[in-house]
Amino acid sequence: MSVAEPRRIVLFRHAKADWPPVSDHERPLAERGRMDAAVAGRKLADTGIAFDLALCSTAVRTRETWKLAVHEFPERPKTVYEERIYDASPGELIALLNETPDDAQNVLLIGHNPGVQALADILAGTAEGDARERMSRRGYPAAAFAVLSFSGSWKSLEPGVGTLVDYWAPSE
Repeated sequence: MSVAEPRRIVLFRHAKADWPPVSDHERPLAERGRMDAAVAGRKLADTGIAFDLALCSTAVRTRETWKLAVHEFPERPKTVYEERIYDASPGELIALLNETPDDAQNVLLIGHNPGVQALADILAGTAEGDARERMSRRGYPAAAFAVLSFSGSWKSLEPGVGTLVDYWAPSE
């Protein structure tokens, strides 16, 4: 694949988590989260994006979200469980994405707020249709995702280079 072809990044926030007496990293999904994760998986599959790589936080709720969502995909992409996504800042997430091999065109990142929402805001220099307005109005609730595109190598990913192509949240 040529680095001139547009790349896509989907920033997917984990579904609604429960609050049992465990560490934050070990929190599982709530019942509603399990339902929303599967619905989000269908919506992601409906985008028609063939993901080359999924980068998933090691937290229990993100791993559970991914397991339920990917079940809806026609093909499972290579998945890397990455500790650095948990509690990452937008800058740390950009640094992680900068390490992506250039043979990957479409990447799905399953992570946490506030980092995922802030990253979507920071990367999106432009937006198509009403995607930015919907994202601003709804915020970034559990199980929401934003689809961004950009041109260039993964090493060239930086603030403002992306276009917010789409946004979806469970209440959409």
